[in-house]
Amino acid sequence: MPISRFLFFSSKHRFRQPLNLIRSCSSTRITNPAGGLLGLAGIATFVHYNDERRAVRKGQGENSGPNRVTGPIIGGPFTLIDTENRLVTEKNFLGNWILLYFGYTSSPDVGPEQVQMMAKAIDILDSKKNLKILPIFVTIDPQRDTPAHLRAYLKEFNSRIVGLTGPVGAIRQMAQEYRVFFKKVEEEGDDYLVESSHNMYLMNPSLEVVRCFGVEYTAEELAEEISKEMKKAST
Repeated sequence: MPISRFLFFSSKHRFRQPLNLIRSCSSTRITNPAGGLLGLAGIATFVHYNDERRAVRKGQGENSGPNRVTGPIIGGPFTLIDTENRLVTEKNFLGNWILLYFGYTSSPDVGPEQVQMMAKAIDILDSKKNLKILPIFVTIDPQRDTPAHLRAYLKEFNSRIVGLTGPVGAIRQMAQEYRVFFKKVEEEGDDYLVESSHNMYLMNPSLEVVRCFGVEYTAEELAEEISKEMKKAST
């Protein structure tokens, strides 16, 4: 199944990160076949240009004035439901190093591989490096992934993985804030798949995204890179 990679750029929220974070998340720009109108093309070019200007290392843009560039923004507040049907927000996770992944339980290939990698990586960090990471799985298919279904699915990988679901609108808003693309792909009958990006985000205890990991990592490599980031933050 082809995996689309697309990053939404938003300037509404407060988490600021450097250019290498954006570069670490490879992307494919998706265009609208009907968007041939010059006006729409001009708007898209303008938005992309401004996002590119924002995507620079903090402090390396214009040095003063109202046009000073302070860096791109990833993340934001959210309100979702955990696998015990409890309402949770981003504030519930403050103080923890977090490995965040957006997926869905019906994913036939890449999704289970990524969750397995997440589970193995946190075990390596815990047992070999004595580092604690809170793994969080946010479903992008809330219509099928009920709290109970999500709980049973994640238990098969690692019971420490926190599962989050919620209304479609809330999931879409969070996905946009974290530049996660997903799209329903209809199949025969009532069945469907969900095309999506498969990036994982490492977040520090202040809930700032510090690294983005793609599907090219093994569990051992992922654990090593997370360890480096945590040690870097402690020095």
